Amino acid sequence: MTATSRKEKAAETEAALKAAAKRVFARKGYLNTKITDITAEAGRAAGSFYNHFASKEELLEALLADIAASGDESAERADHLADFSDPVAVRWHVKQYWDFYRENAATMLALRQAAMVSDSFARTLARFGASQAADLDDHLAYVTRAGLRLPAGPGHCGMLMYNLVDSFAATWLHGSPADWTPPTDEEAIELLTRFVYRGLTGRDY
Repeated sequence: MTATSRKEKAAETEAALKAAAKRVFARKGYLNTKITDITAEAGRAAGSFYNHFASKEELLEALLADIAASGDESAERADHLADFSDPVAVRWHVKQYWDFYRENAATMLALRQAAMVSDSFARTLARFGASQAADLDDHLAYVTRAGLRLPAGPGHCGMLMYNLVDSFAATWLHGSPADWTPPTDEEAIELLTRFVYRGLTGRDY
């Protein structure tokens, strides 16, 4: 086997382990998942896991890196809107994050569960949230340029927006209690947009 073939096979195995982990996390939850559950789901030998990841937590960190990369790609889309003095731009971001969270709900729940039992992973997840919020600084600058007053500095406002949307998505997209009536995606996006836009600008949407 050539070096290129070995690299391709290694990349294929790593991708299979990540995909398998997502499926198992969705069924069993992160805390109840064993490494052997992941390798069995991927159809790989148990020992193959350690050729790619030192631990289940390291695999989850790799999934987090993939999530961050997908967020960067979203920001580079041609239809990306940055002017948060315009509610349409706020809505674009809310919808992007809601759709992203729905698509990655099992992984996002696994991240939260890992943070509950690992201080180091809790810090890793906090840094991820901070980086997501920091990406909004230039978007929030449009609010002050439009002569409007933010309720706090851009850093705090960005973090508040991120945590609000993230927590609301977590409440509804991980399976709400049976006696609750979840909003439709459109209702959730509309509510979050109105709430965030009014909070940032003092204007109704």
